[in-house]
Amino acid sequence: MHRMASQPIVIALMGPTGSGKTNFINQLTGTREAKAQHQLKSHTQGVKEFIVNLSKDRQYVFVDTPGFDDTYRSDRDILRTIADWLEEKYRGQVKLSGIIYTHRITDNRMSGSVCKNLDMFARLCGDKAAACVRLVTTMWDKVRDKELAKSRESQLVQNFWKPLIDAGARHKRFEDNSARCAWGIVEDLTGGGEALLLQEELVDVARKLNETTAGQALYTQFQKLLHEQKETIKQLQDEAKAQKDPELVKQLEVEQRRLEAELQKTWDEMGKLKIPFMRRIALFFSKKPQSHTINVNAVVP
Repeated sequence: MHRMASQPIVIALMGPTGSGKTNFINQLTGTREAKAQHQLKSHTQGVKEFIVNLSKDRQYVFVDTPGFDDTYRSDRDILRTIADWLEEKYRGQVKLSGIIYTHRITDNRMSGSVCKNLDMFARLCGDKAAACVRLVTTMWDKVRDKELAKSRESQLVQNFWKPLIDAGARHKRFEDNSARCAWGIVEDLTGGGEALLLQEELVDVARKLNETTAGQALYTQFQKLLHEQKETIKQLQDEAKAQKDPELVKQLEVEQRRLEAELQKTWDEMGKLKIPFMRRIALFFSKKPQSHTINVNAVVP
């Protein structure tokens, strides 16, 4: 079923920083490269909407969102930014017609940052909206070894992306970095859309951000990071004790202080996401959203 002609077709782009979201939008909007670079610096810290009027009765809104690996902002701040935008749209009776998730086919492995972005995406999306998701591999024009790229693509489809694809998402190649290819990927995303799990949790069942599936996934990631930071600090302390070179000991102590500051930041972020015990009990008996989470952790190492 197609939406009314007067309603815009809203398509959000999500994925790691540098995976080609802004470039994909540039191809759809016809934005010049010089302007695109300016927009990348100015706008991708937040959520940026790009409007394209194909005709008097067909308007697209393409939405650029930040990735969960920003150098200057915490993942909690980024989740809040995306959540605020999604909540505002949902309360205004606007559902996403499509969600494009971008991934660089040139990546030779699934880094921790890429896995984190995929996990957060799957958890905020939910199963009901999965049919509106297009998992798009980008940067095919930069590939030197096509067979290696196809092998990476198979790993994504058969392993890392399988839970999303099983729920209804589809994989597409952004193969030649052109407007024609970009429009070919979005051309069938014209339906009325479904609410994302995060939208249902924030609006329909009135949860706070830290009580949502995505918020709790972020809390779990912080717990893991805290453990890793503590282990690294302990290793540095042991190494410093074993060293005879005063200069090297000094360098190790500087690194230890830096890591201790990072650990404190992680601890603070965890504190902001923690749900009190009594509230957890109340949530257990409270109304549940219609959508369910998609767990990609079963396949993400």
